[in-house]
Amino acid sequence: MSDQRFPRQLRLLNAGDYKHVFDHAPYKVHGKGLLALARPNALGHPRIGLIFSRKNVRRAVDRNRLKRLVRESIRHQQHRLPAVDIVILARRGVHELDNASFSRQLNGMWKRLEKSARQTRQDASSS
Repeated sequence: MSDQRFPRQLRLLNAGDYKHVFDHAPYKVHGKGLLALARPNALGHPRIGLIFSRKNVRRAVDRNRLKRLVRESIRHQQHRLPAVDIVILARRGVHELDNASFSRQLNGMWKRLEKSARQTRQDASSS
């Protein structure tokens, strides 16, 4: 059985980490109500940071539910994802999605992110 935990090393922990992703994000993946910004890291594993503001997701129970679903998704997909720092931003209306739709949305975003990162690596290696 593979390691499916969500340890501290898989999280963006300080403002500098977030700022580095915002300033240098070559990958942008859009989803319904979500935006993922990502940049390569040298750690060998993905790290994730979540931004679910009260302005975009009004109720705390909705913010917590969505964050829990993102953490669960990244926990299961961590071995498939490239070594990138990811910031997930919530947009208005995301709280209207049910859990199944939100999870499908996230899985599609992870696939597009993986494809973008693989394409960039292939382009860099062929040049």
